[in-house]
Amino acid sequence: MKIAIAGYGVVGRGTHELLLMNRDKIAARAGEEIEVKYVLDPKPLEGTPAEQLRASGIEEILADPEVKLLVEAIGGVGPAYEYVKAALESGRSVVTPNKQLVAEKGAELLAIAREKNAGFLFEASVAGGTPVLHPISQCLWANDLDLAAGILNGTTNYILTKMVQEGAGFEETLREAQRLGYAEADPTADIEGTDACRKACILADLLFGKHTDPNKVFTQGITRITAADVEAAGLVGCNIKLIGQARRMADGKILCMVTPALLRKEHCMAEVNDVFNAVMVHGNGVGDVMFYGRGAGDLPTASAVLSDVIEIVRGGCRNAGIIGWTDEGDAHLADRRDYDIHALVRIKGMDFAAVEKLFKDCEPIWEKDGETAALVYNVNEGELEKILSGLDAAPYIRMFDC
Repeated sequence: MKIAIAGYGVVGRGTHELLLMNRDKIAARAGEEIEVKYVLDPKPLEGTPAEQLRASGIEEILADPEVKLLVEAIGGVGPAYEYVKAALESGRSVVTPNKQLVAEKGAELLAIAREKNAGFLFEASVAGGTPVLHPISQCLWANDLDLAAGILNGTTNYILTKMVQEGAGFEETLREAQRLGYAEADPTADIEGTDACRKACILADLLFGKHTDPNKVFTQGITRITAADVEAAGLVGCNIKLIGQARRMADGKILCMVTPALLRKEHCMAEVNDVFNAVMVHGNGVGDVMFYGRGAGDLPTASAVLSDVIEIVRGGCRNAGIIGWTDEGDAHLADRRDYDIHALVRIKGMDFAAVEKLFKDCEPIWEKDGETAALVYNVNEGELEKILSGLDAAPYIRMFDC
């Protein structure tokens, strides 16, 4: 089986190296040897395992009938979308870890794959090397699934873990994450929640069968989380995690969002720390199931990429049509402001008696330095925003309700 790799960065090179490292085992499991025939990347390949495999362009790859599968590891939408679409339209299968591509263009690309009887798999796009999408789409398919939620970004989880365990500040912890290679030089997509948003959208698409546009999803990162928030959360037995979720509400609408959230310390995800990810799925038959593991890195992500490659090699195109979703606009999406939540609020210039007058049901955390911190229960989120907008209040943090 001849394949090509487009993009020879961390994931593309890791995929090639893991394939070479485990060549015999992978061949035995796939039923035939898998060989990389081309690598497409603008960077120099000298001194790498791919130095003799450089392709002149995507046209050379698509003109070679021996190449049956493309691994796209470029990232983003630009060239990656054009290459993947062209490969699928030629009848070739595609495997990708590209979360942005799947979140934004998945419905279209899956439709092409079905039409051409090709495979389009993307296990690595949500939790890196931790299997999530295959178990959801196969092992749990007998269930009516109504929730997928989790810690979907290892960088932000590392930062929040350090803030909780060591009392460290956000900025210093971010610098440490960058020094260790957990955060990019430009960490915006991680700390502002964009990365987690794309992953939450893929989970929503898969669970509910309708495209969820990342641009329509309410997304907050962790840049406004302070030591005071961490302290207040701890005093009520909670940790703060950045949670992406896709949930079917009682009215049938789909709520998809990414926000910092309070998790009770006894919750299964509350002690998922450092760079680890966790995804919890709820089904009416199985109950709660959690998937846990490293969400990034060259070899963990390569593990998921190659598992998809092996599946396509073993099954041909039998996977075409197993997964997919339609793009019908955003009428199915819920507005978070229509629902009641529990939340941590911190308001300056008010004592607890005054806070009690604002909310029907609340629990004091502290009154100090002219600030009152409290847990507010069963408050409409839209009303909560209106109330706090006229006060000297820190951003509220909702409780994760599973």
